[in-house]
Amino acid sequence: MKKLYRSNSEKMVGGIFGGLASYFQVDATILRLIFVILLFMSFFTVSLLYVVALYIIPKEREM
Repeated sequence: MKKLYRSNSEKMVGGIFGGLASYFQVDATILRLIFVILLFMSFFTVSLLYVVALYIIPKEREM
């Protein structure tokens, strides 16, 4: 079973998109671009979702 974690290696700010990219097996850059586009459409909602994800999604364990 796959688990969603914030990435320690693929991170720019909090590792959210690196973790999502690993979980869905896509490139993190694509997810970041989608985030920026959505950010221009609805700044408050998307920003709030990102902050909530920072607190809900656990960090990846060190190996």
